[in-house]
Amino acid sequence: MKFNFFDNSINRFRTLSKKKSFKYGFPFLLFMFLGSFGVEKFSSLRYEFKKSKFMKPDFLNELGIEKKKVDLDEELEKYQKVDLNAWQNIRGPRPWEEPQPKPST
Repeated sequence: MKFNFFDNSINRFRTLSKKKSFKYGFPFLLFMFLGSFGVEKFSSLRYEFKKSKFMKPDFLNELGIEKKKVDLDEELEKYQKVDLNAWQNIRGPRPWEEPQPKPST
């Protein structure tokens, strides 16, 4: 009895190719598996060639843009002066309505 691996694998492939699960399921699973690698490559290109880049302070100084100095105490005083209890709810106009004149306060 002679065992030939090549002939055995061809016969096995022929029997598998007649089954629906192999005929339609295997290409689908192969497409899903290999497609995930393709999507990974395309999505990495999106981040590699991004147009907007982080601007360093040295580069901003060359352009003449200076960062504002903010003091937290001054900002706190500015927000403490705002009266949060004296507000009025004003309804905005709908697109199909005529604009109403603003009520005088």
